[in-house]
Amino acid sequence: MSDDHDHTFESAGAGASLTYPLQCSALRKGGHVVIKGRPCKIVDMSTSKTGKHGHAKVHLVAIDIFTQKKLEDLSPSTHNMDVPNVTRMEYQLINVDDGFLNLMTADGTSKDDVKVPSGDIGAALEADFEEGKDLLVSVVSAMGEEQALSYKEAPKS
Repeated sequence: MSDDHDHTFESAGAGASLTYPLQCSALRKGGHVVIKGRPCKIVDMSTSKTGKHGHAKVHLVAIDIFTQKKLEDLSPSTHNMDVPNVTRMEYQLINVDDGFLNLMTADGTSKDDVKVPSGDIGAALEADFEEGKDLLVSVVSAMGEEQALSYKEAPKS
């Protein structure tokens, strides 16, 4: 009866693993949240009680983890908000080439798609690397973006 319906489903990233829902009232200062489509770290939050039939509202102030821009949001405490899955990995710096960092993971695979951080951090990182220091770079990734946010000198073995 329905043999003429050959369905082929291509696998597509639905973005499901990028974020997960969490009720507003369960969010905490220092945690992460998605505001205006950006992964942010919560720096301040306050709850306001509302009138007779209204819901309590949660006022969030957060900093974008990649651009350092301040974002704010107001949401009913009973509603769900997206929380980004944020991961922080440490890599050994092998080389700085054409504005990109050539990094090595703990298991020896190379990773060379992370840009040199902009501003003072990037300049200091390049200067320390030129001096021949052995550096470990912390790369934070969330919602399909990744960026080197900090670095430190590797401990002498």
